[in-house]
Amino acid sequence: MTSTAPDSLRIAVAQLNPTVGDVAGNLALARKVRAEAAQAGADLVLFTELFVAGYPPEDLVLKPAFVTACERAVEELAADTADGGPGIVIGTPLRRESGLHNSVVVLDGGRQIAERYKIDLPNYGEFDEKRVFQAGPDIPGPVNFRGVRLGLPICEDIWGDLGICETLAESGAEILLVPNGSPYYRGKVDVRQQVAIRQVIETDLPLVYANQVGGQDELVFD
Repeated sequence: MTSTAPDSLRIAVAQLNPTVGDVAGNLALARKVRAEAAQAGADLVLFTELFVAGYPPEDLVLKPAFVTACERAVEELAADTADGGPGIVIGTPLRRESGLHNSVVVLDGGRQIAERYKIDLPNYGEFDEKRVFQAGPDIPGPVNFRGVRLGLPICEDIWGDLGICETLAESGAEILLVPNGSPYYRGKVDVRQQVAIRQVIETDLPLVYANQVGGQDELVFD
């Protein structure tokens, strides 16, 4: 059997500073960066956790109108991908029958081709995601993007002990793309690297880590 998988997948990693609550501004920023990535020959643009809403959105996601605005922005971004340029992996809140989820969507060919939900919701220190989000109900398999099977854990999903990355590898993922909203503290870069290295060793998969930068209230992202 002849493989139809591409020889390579060129990924633009968009490590930016989205503004919490400014859905229109974040949409415009995503479009600008995608256009730049297209000029650079990228196949896919990887954005960070909850980029459409800004991170952390806190109680904003409890407002139905805000979540609806995020979902409409995703629809607009999906329509943009009908131009044949780079696909998009981007974080957004989504309301589904199973609850309100910290999610990532995959956009390509003018439509949303997949969505995945964060499984391991942090509830310590500066994080209280269990208060506003519902954890994903299961660990779904990888997403087929242009012949490459993408595993899409979200931030804490690679930090905990739920075996999420291992499950993705066992179900056929060929690469792990990880959108993050990981705040800074002294020495955090080394900690993140060790977390990522552990997942690479345990899964034998390449891993692309995209983190938010800038600041939100008292949090600094790097």
